[in-house]
Amino acid sequence: MMTTMTQANKPWYREPWPWILMAGPAIVVVAGFVTAWLAVATDDGVVEDDYYKKGLAINQTIARDQMAQSLKLKAQLMVGSDASRLRLMLQQDDSGALPTALRLKVLHPTRSDMDRVVTLEQGASGYYEGQLKALEPTRWRLILEDAESHWRLTGKLHVPRDNVVTLQVNG
Repeated sequence: MMTTMTQANKPWYREPWPWILMAGPAIVVVAGFVTAWLAVATDDGVVEDDYYKKGLAINQTIARDQMAQSLKLKAQLMVGSDASRLRLMLQQDDSGALPTALRLKVLHPTRSDMDRVVTLEQGASGYYEGQLKALEPTRWRLILEDAESHWRLTGKLHVPRDNVVTLQVNG
């Protein structure tokens, strides 16, 4: 005698396989919406609005580097323990007069909203001194220039590791 087993047919939504198969595309759709929201809601600080003008200005930047090289400028920046007190010694091989004030740009590697500009005033001892708000730990790019932007020196500051940084042409 033969016995037959009958299985009650369940509706499709009570079976696990359709849900497992639909989970992959559903996750991709949700991830796509999250990615689109992130692209619209966040700012990409790396992109320049006026990249064409920046490209055209490269010759002026090269001329400023050449001016600093012809003046044989070198600078050493001494940073306080909390990276807020700055002291700079500027050396020039020529016997020309040093400027009374310098501009130091402290640039974040990826976030332009965290960039800072500090004016360094020449003190009685010949050093330039200035104050800076505390910096977050990262590698900062430094650009030192005179008030008229005739020359520039560059360097890198690793906070909190560096206490003394040498600024030079194309540093």
